Amino acid sequence: MKRSSTVTSLPCLSLFLLLLLPSVVQSSDDLIDKICQATPFCDLCEASLRPLSPSPSDPKSLAAAMASVVLGNMTDTLGYIQSLIKHSHDPAAERALAQCAELYRPVVKFNIPQAMEAMQGGKFGFAIYVLGDAEKQTDSCQKGITNTGADDESSVAVTARNKLVKNLCDVAISVLKSLMNGL
Repeated sequence: MKRSSTVTSLPCLSLFLLLLLPSVVQSSDDLIDKICQATPFCDLCEASLRPLSPSPSDPKSLAAAMASVVLGNMTDTLGYIQSLIKHSHDPAAERALAQCAELYRPVVKFNIPQAMEAMQGGKFGFAIYVLGDAEKQTDSCQKGITNTGADDESSVAVTARNKLVKNLCDVAISVLKSLMNGL
């Protein structure tokens, strides 16, 4: 007799979980909406967080997800800069790109991973400081690119990538501040 109640309970449990799933997804979406609305680039925030699987379900996991997005974009930008250096024929542009690589490298290899570790330990202030520093490094890279006076396709692409990284840092900092303010 016990066996039949287990068999009967299984479909009921499955039905219950199916009914519960939309509310879990909805609450995650609501949290993303709420946190992203408080950032300077709401659309960028949502575009960064919504595609993640599994969807971050609490403010701390949202902050960690944004830091991962920043790290991924900075890593991609560093790789792009390094490939431009290899193919550059302009000594001034090559110097500016090399400076950018030197600015990005420690942020990608050490700083952002340390910020992510700090977040796990609840040290959000340190993570905000590191993300702010990453933003400053991006600004310094951009100044070097701008000062070369280059207006070619690669400098335009580096400028666009620097702007994206800077905006992502702003979003990540805003998410962390929301977390610190008890969202």
